[in-house]
Amino acid sequence: MASGDQKFPPQKQETQPGKEHAMDPTPQAATKEYKPSNKLQGKVALVTGGDSGIGRAVCNCFALEGATVAFTYVKGQEDKDAEDTLGMLMKSKHGEAKDPIAIPADLGYDENCKRVVEEMVNVYGRIDILVNNAAEQHEANSVEEIDEPRLERVFRTNIFSHFFMVRHSLKHMKEGSSIINTTSVIAYEGNAKLLDYAATKGAIVSFTRGLALQLVNKGIRVNGVAPGPIWTPLIPASLSEEEIVNYNKQDVPMGRAGQPIEVAPSYVFLASNVDSSFITGQVLHPNGGTIVNG
Repeated sequence: MASGDQKFPPQKQETQPGKEHAMDPTPQAATKEYKPSNKLQGKVALVTGGDSGIGRAVCNCFALEGATVAFTYVKGQEDKDAEDTLGMLMKSKHGEAKDPIAIPADLGYDENCKRVVEEMVNVYGRIDILVNNAAEQHEANSVEEIDEPRLERVFRTNIFSHFFMVRHSLKHMKEGSSIINTTSVIAYEGNAKLLDYAATKGAIVSFTRGLALQLVNKGIRVNGVAPGPIWTPLIPASLSEEEIVNYNKQDVPMGRAGQPIEVAPSYVFLASNVDSSFITGQVLHPNGGTIVNG
């Protein structure tokens, strides 16, 4: 697990999405301390942005819990990470789970999300768990730096995709299914340099609450996870080298950044009807101890 003495050397990735295989150190997507108990046996899960970071850790934990797992990635930019994740999932899957698949897609567009869902259903027949996790972020010192193309790009990736993925997945989900959306502590705290990102993460909180009310009569639960500072490919792809070196010195009670494997069990909890059958419209906060209200 992560600790207060973990070191992040200077590094910078010039393009997004970030690449996990190029990071030093590699984010922790697994730990021997995790003890699976077949919480998701027989379930079929789709995780967007599952090739790296939190998404990879979620995919792995789902597989360990007995689920059949598919995930999306960005073709041409995340091919190596997707291949690595598929290898990890093949080792983690067990029982009657089918082989995992990786689906390339730019989820900012409705037709692409429809294609992802169709491919998923063609292979597995249904969707029991949908995790909307894909996201991007870019720093800006002023709102004046955020032009229309950038604003549209960030909103398409971070929140439009949630609407599109849910819209096309619902017809293949039934009572007992679960939708989990990745928001952020920034939705509650705000962030001066990540203004557009913060706006999308706030939208995800409201989307989660509203969708939960809309689907409650169908027996489909909708919840969210709001991670704090976590060592993922988003970080070297959006922060400066100086910020990277100091990234583990976080202004949170635990005083450090977290690792993806410290976040993934929250998704397992929300996906498992045994654990969270009476929970919908809520957000879990694996954030190192920051108190949030709202």
